[in-house]
Order: sequence, then C-alpha cells, then structure tokens
Amino acid sequence: MLAEQMLMDHMQNFTAPLVTIIDTTRIKASYDEVRSDYTETQWVVFKYSDATITVAAKGKEFDEFKQQFEDSERCYGYMRFRTGDEMSKRTKFILITWIGKDVGVMQRAKVTNDKYLMKQVITNYAAEFQLECISEIDENYFKDELNKIGGTKYGTGVKM
Repeated sequence: MLAEQMLMDHMQNFTAPLVTIIDTTRIKASYDEVRSDYTETQWVVFKYSDATITVAAKGKEFDEFKQQFEDSERCYGYMRFRTGDEMSKRTKFILITWIGKDVGVMQRAKVTNDKYLMKQVITNYAAEFQLECISEIDENYFKDELNKIGGTKYGTGVKM
C-alpha cells in the first residue's frame, strides 16, 4: 500500500493537463479592443494560467509589449501597426507565437495544437511570427515586414 501511494505521488509530479482551455470571451474582447479605431489599446498578450490561455496584459507602448515575453514561457501576442507611406496609411496586425528558449520539449509540442485554438478567435492578421529570442521582438523589423507584404507603395519618395 505504501509503495502504491508513493508511486501515485510520484506520478502526480509528471502529469500535466492534456487539454488546453481558451478563455474565449476575454480573448475575443481584448482582440476586438486592439482592432478598434476607438481605443488606445495597441497590443494584447495571452498567457497560460495552468491549462487555460487568457489575457495577461494589454497596452499602448511597444516597449511594454516587449517586456511581456520571458525565456521560460509560451504565450501569444497580438499587435496593431500603422504602415504605409505619406500617400497611403494602413492599419495592419501581427500575431506572435512566443516559445521562450527555456521552455521544455512537452510544452513546446503543445504549442502547435494550442495555436490552432487561438487562431479560432484571433482571425485577422497580416503577418505571423514564431519567436523564441527577445531580440527578435523588434518594432522596426515588424514594420518592415508589414510594409513588404502591404502592397504597392504610392509615395513620392520623400521620407516621412
């Protein structure tokens, strides 16, 4: 009996929830807030709380956004950008899947399925990035990538 109890206690240390739950209501509300032209919210980050992905933070400044990502965790970021040139401005959105460099193999493997679930709610974005190094979270890089995929540039050649 004691051996069975010790085995059960030992196994509990290695079990993790197999099913990820998406806090759809809160995620959708924050997603809509970033997309809205009538709020100041420019970004939202979604993180795991046990087996549930939920809203962790939202804000306006890129530096605040960048501070949300840590080497030991998985999370998702959604951000709004204004792109284009002096003749044509466009609003574009990016989706980031973050897998920090210290995240274990099993947690990394779950991201594929979890990202699919997130994309059922986060449906509109111009570019998607999967990142694992904090230096990859670069505002100018994201803007350059969005400008590349944004279509024709109509500018006069004068820098803004």
